[in-house]
Amino acid sequence: MMRALWTAGSGMMAQQFNVDVISNNLANVNTTGYKKERAEFKDLLYETLDRAYMLANQGKPVNLQAGHGTAVSATVRNFAAGNLEKTENPLDFAIEGDGFFTVMGPKGEVVYTRDGSFKLSITEEGNKLTTSDGYSVLDDGGNEIFLDIDVAKLNVSPSGELSYIDEKGLTVPMGQTIGLVKFPNRQGLESIGSNFYASNSASGEPVPDAELGSRSIIRQTFLESSNVQVVEEMVKLIVAQRAYEINSKSIQTADEMLGMANNLRR
Repeated sequence: MMRALWTAGSGMMAQQFNVDVISNNLANVNTTGYKKERAEFKDLLYETLDRAYMLANQGKPVNLQAGHGTAVSATVRNFAAGNLEKTENPLDFAIEGDGFFTVMGPKGEVVYTRDGSFKLSITEEGNKLTTSDGYSVLDDGGNEIFLDIDVAKLNVSPSGELSYIDEKGLTVPMGQTIGLVKFPNRQGLESIGSNFYASNSASGEPVPDAELGSRSIIRQTFLESSNVQVVEEMVKLIVAQRAYEINSKSIQTADEMLGMANNLRR
């Protein structure tokens, strides 16, 4: 019965973490470019009370084992595309495909995002394309992008090439392309907040978008919404709550059985 207490306790802790993950998904249902997460679990150590064996056509064909509960093994992010929403803002961009925008992070490091709600920051060097927090958006050469033009006339091609419409109505290339990269293992990316991801040895080094898989497409005046499905998350929340409840019931039952055993001598 002591085993039952610890086993059910591990189930309660696992479901508590599961609710944390689901709550984070629901909290970010309106976050641009957010990708929902899912908690994964693994069973714990088993105590083998009797092993299976066969000897001279006789024996025990199955094991007798007791498990010790469950634990969270990983959180897996679902990178399925979210819906594209029309904004009419020339500085809003959505990605169709597996690419990520490249951004100069707060410490000078390169970080990655699917959030294309960019802004125009007025600096001494010129009007710079940045994120909402003022971090510079980078081109395919790792350089900052300056837009010393009327942004209403800005045009970005599906491949990310920047140009603008001059006074004569002609398209003038700006000689820069918005940087898009992909990763050999997107699941290895580390979420660091503010809609940013950081690469590491698990994700692999960033690869230019055109060099890995199908080429991504940039849609100007669109934003990618979160791929969280509220109804799906609510169902998962109910299941997690019921699993937590039944594990707590197991602890209560084990405690009552221990109490009965303790009272046998009375």
